[in-house]
Amino acid sequence: MKKLMLLLTVLVGFMSCKEEVVHKPDNLIERDMMIDVMYDLSIFDAIKYQNPASIDTFKINPSQYIFKKYKIDSLQFAQSNTYYASNYIDYKEMYDELIQRIEAKKTVLDSLVKREEKKQEKLKADSLKKVKSNDVKKDSLLLKKKKTILKNGKDSLRIQ
Repeated sequence: MKKLMLLLTVLVGFMSCKEEVVHKPDNLIERDMMIDVMYDLSIFDAIKYQNPASIDTFKINPSQYIFKKYKIDSLQFAQSNTYYASNYIDYKEMYDELIQRIEAKKTVLDSLVKREEKKQEKLKADSLKKVKSNDVKKDSLLLKKKKTILKNGKDSLRIQ
């Protein structure tokens, strides 16, 4: 019984003395908004690495755009990110939600791309059918050549 009390006292002592590695900032971004910010940043990163000219063409600064969109500043984002990252279990859960969200969006976009490809293939096939079904005008030089051959019996346009 004494050993159990001593063990409990030691455990309570260790748990009560635990200090947070990173203190909660005063202007902490809410967890859900933080996931939204990280999602938008990951989308901009993907755009930047897939097609770098697109961001330069439209003269967009992704970080400034996101900070303006969510009405936060870079210091607030950095402090909130550090705070959430200090608890790796919660941070991993946030990233798991982020990955699920990206995968869901990817599935939707993949289906839209496939639908668009089918539409383009159908348009291409329809245009080929129209070309085949229309009477193709005969080449006037070819007709003239055939008439000359029929009159003379020789191919007058052929170089010998």
